[in-house]
Amino acid sequence: MAEKLTVEEIPLGDKRLKNFVKFHWRLYKGDPCWTPQLDAELLGSRLLGVKGLLTPEHPYHRHAEVTHFMAWRGKEPVGRISATINREYNEYHGTWLGFFGFFEVINDYEVASTLLDCARTWVAERGMAVLRGPGEYSNSTHERQAVLIEGFQYPPTSQLTHNPPYYAEFLERYGFKKTKDYLAYIAKRGNGGINIALMRKLAKKVDRTGIETRPIVIKDLRAEVQLIVKLYNAAWAKNWGFLPISDEEGDAIADSLRLIIDPEMVRFAYVNGEPAAVIGIIPDPNYALRPRWRWYGDSDLVRLIRLLWMRKRIRHTRGMFFGIKPEFRNLGIPAVVGSEIADRVVKKGYVDCDASLILEDNTAIIKIIELFGCRYYKRWRIYDLPLK
Repeated sequence: MAEKLTVEEIPLGDKRLKNFVKFHWRLYKGDPCWTPQLDAELLGSRLLGVKGLLTPEHPYHRHAEVTHFMAWRGKEPVGRISATINREYNEYHGTWLGFFGFFEVINDYEVASTLLDCARTWVAERGMAVLRGPGEYSNSTHERQAVLIEGFQYPPTSQLTHNPPYYAEFLERYGFKKTKDYLAYIAKRGNGGINIALMRKLAKKVDRTGIETRPIVIKDLRAEVQLIVKLYNAAWAKNWGFLPISDEEGDAIADSLRLIIDPEMVRFAYVNGEPAAVIGIIPDPNYALRPRWRWYGDSDLVRLIRLLWMRKRIRHTRGMFFGIKPEFRNLGIPAVVGSEIADRVVKKGYVDCDASLILEDNTAIIKIIELFGCRYYKRWRIYDLPLK
């Protein structure tokens, strides 16, 4: 006889959140693709100077109310979920959304539905009209989010999610409906891959009058990231799921980029001296941070040492951001900065680039990257459930 399923609610700041985080290590043990963030990014670390997302000190909690649920069969952990009201998101979009996130569960629909019941009830009791997810805590554009539904054979690049195929099946069985898909494209060097010659050809045809470009300046990284944030906030303001990045969040991004960034692969474009666009491609830290499942373990320390040792030799990249302010979108800037980065790709010997997360209806960007030789290879989905 199977042991009884029980669920415990774990509030923010509770020590049991260590078990909440530990569960995904148990669930994915041995998976060659799965790559989690560092535990410190969730639980915090004084040694690393990191305010974990699941700690009260994290700035996220200034504008959100959160809770967590963990499911057990006897003494065996079998699933987890968070429930969130992101007040800043709802105020920005004029919505009444509750979110579920950190959704991980064994292949057992009873466990999944019980956890989803908990999240649904919690947000409904707080007056929300729709339950959306999954995400981390919520589904703003700069959070880890969404259920992977195609491309399970490929490991995720930095800040992207990976999950078993049955997650989408469980959510749809529960009653969730698709609200939006995100896509990933891959660009590879060599025949049939990225068309560097075309980039150079198109760049030569651009009227460069008034257009200047430059790489990011590492010694001024915090200030440079604040410029990236301003361009991002202006370029993405009307995109689905957008939420402006704060200055404090920008500082955290700067700290995360410092270990891995190749300055020539992050480039700004100016038009008559005004910042107009930014494109950022980074060597993918997940290539080094992916668990190896060896006897010596995969602690934060082991993974960080491996990243420091490998960082100059990582040849796989991810396109982290690409934004052009609306008034500068018809000047050929993508060809100009794309050609410059392509030259760096050749010089440094990078072998591929993941371009993601791209909204499925962002046809302008999709046309550009397909023109340059990128091919579709992964898809994630965000779901909505109306609440009565």
